[in-house]
Amino acid sequence: MAFCSFPLGFTTKQDGWKTVGMDAATLTYDTLRFEVFEDFPETSEPVWILGKQFNALKEKDDILSDYTSRLWFSYRKNFPAIGGTGPTSDTGWGCMLRCGQMILGEALVCRHLGRDWRWNKGQEPREEYASILNAFIDKKDSYYSIHQIAQMGVGEGKSIGEWYGPNTVAQVLKKLATFDSWSRLAVHVAMDNAVVIEEIKRLCMPWLDYGGSAFADSAEGAPQGFNGCHQGACALAEEEAVIWKPLVLLIPLRLGLSDINEAYIETLKQCFMLPQSLGVIGGKPNSAHYFIGYVGEQLIYLDPHTTQPAVEPYEDAHVPDDSYHCQHPPCRMHICELDPSIAAGFFCKTEDDFDDWCMRIRKMSCTRGGLPMFELVDSQPCHIASMDVLNLTPDFSDSDRLERFFDSEDEEFEILSL
Repeated sequence: MAFCSFPLGFTTKQDGWKTVGMDAATLTYDTLRFEVFEDFPETSEPVWILGKQFNALKEKDDILSDYTSRLWFSYRKNFPAIGGTGPTSDTGWGCMLRCGQMILGEALVCRHLGRDWRWNKGQEPREEYASILNAFIDKKDSYYSIHQIAQMGVGEGKSIGEWYGPNTVAQVLKKLATFDSWSRLAVHVAMDNAVVIEEIKRLCMPWLDYGGSAFADSAEGAPQGFNGCHQGACALAEEEAVIWKPLVLLIPLRLGLSDINEAYIETLKQCFMLPQSLGVIGGKPNSAHYFIGYVGEQLIYLDPHTTQPAVEPYEDAHVPDDSYHCQHPPCRMHICELDPSIAAGFFCKTEDDFDDWCMRIRKMSCTRGGLPMFELVDSQPCHIASMDVLNLTPDFSDSDRLERFFDSEDEEFEILSL
């Protein structure tokens, strides 16, 4: 049985998903507070949330605290018009964009606050937390605002107000992260169901040569800065800057035709058990959700289909944040209801984290009971064109061209089968 899921009006086919009409009936924040939600189940089965295991019989408060601490980005209304003359609300079309914000928000929390950070209502927030929230405020100059995502999506062939699939939002987040000089993330979108270790290490350690050794000790060989942030401009430790750019790995996948292939269910569950897990963006026909874990055969998720007023930061840049945390029992739905088009996310703050993730993925692929959702390979398979083949230089316009070369609409993913 699914909870926190509401009728959303008429639909049309788009990106392998059904899009939602702008006049769809949507729950508002005021009605949400009085809605009756079923409490978390009394079960002896383990509860997994983003790499953490809980006991539902003994740790229910801890489960709720962890769930509530995740950033919850939902529909908003009365924000400045997108593009100056566009929509002032994303109700009915922005649910996948909000899910993209949530999975990236989780990466920023892990990056700056750590996975064990907890939100406490009314407590004076850390400066890093305020900076994270400000990156998502609904205004044009916030790094990851609905305005930036919608306008960057135009380059991916999406009109403002048009519904996104998981692949499109992943590509847009990759582009937007290049402007975030504070977090300095390396966002990699793994296409063709393959994660290439060599590609990721080049991305996260761009000053290494092809064989993995450092460039010569010349000034011209050393990295001068990331994402337009020149040396000294960002207040991060120098030793952190020269070792590894924190990785956000997004893997768009299609795990079936119209329904999820049951052969992938156990593998999908295991992804939520990994300490590097950022969860999954996807959903079911009519609505996108941000999935953060599971219990038994039910997925645990955050639902963006609640329209709340836009929030304006205080003069000191702190944000009134109650509406950015979901304060009711976790939403759940049966895993078989999941639409097969998803994007799985992982965060590796250090190279050791990434090496550990690779080891765990290889172990998962060797265990019985589930079909691997993607390949993990050391170097680029010959059937995938490389940047060298395309003869592209690494400036921003060529990055656009490369992404368009690889990018395919969500319904065109290769179908993995037994």
